[in-house]
Amino acid sequence: MSGNLMKRRALLGAGAGLVALAAPTLLLAAEGAAPRHNSSAFRMQSWRDHFDRLGSGVIVADFASRAVHYWAGNGEDYRLYPSSIPLTEELTRRGYTEVVRKKVGPSWTPTANMRERDPSLPAFLPPGPDNPLGTHALYLSWPAYLIHGTHDTRKIGRPSSSGCVGLYNEHIAELFAMVPVGTRVRLI
Repeated sequence: MSGNLMKRRALLGAGAGLVALAAPTLLLAAEGAAPRHNSSAFRMQSWRDHFDRLGSGVIVADFASRAVHYWAGNGEDYRLYPSSIPLTEELTRRGYTEVVRKKVGPSWTPTANMRERDPSLPAFLPPGPDNPLGTHALYLSWPAYLIHGTHDTRKIGRPSSSGCVGLYNEHIAELFAMVPVGTRVRLI
């Protein structure tokens, strides 16, 4: 048997094996059922359910669906971003706040509670690829609560923070450019 014929048969056999492995997922998709472990189960939100007016824009961070919703002040621009959420309910804060400061290349100083939970944390980290705040940060009126980026993309869609809301770096950069200081935020 020629080498090319053997390669074709091996390739066809491998392809058939992949189809067999994917069959349960394909059947679920054909039946309209969602996979059980889908981490992108976003729930739609309306800004009107949370705010009386848009002002210069509003943000809703929805911990249940692990998503950040943004509506621009003109009411026409809506963005939806997957996010990380706090590790536990004790670390979660809910309610109304606002963006009080914006920073490109934020530095990170873990809180005393963070260092108590994990003594291996450094006292300070300058901006850079090891910084858990990623490339941009929106500081909220509550001390130590931020909407920020992350270099560790595995955290998005999961409970992984000490209270903050994390976004992919490219998403926080986009949001950062649209959101002025004073933007109202609700964490639900």
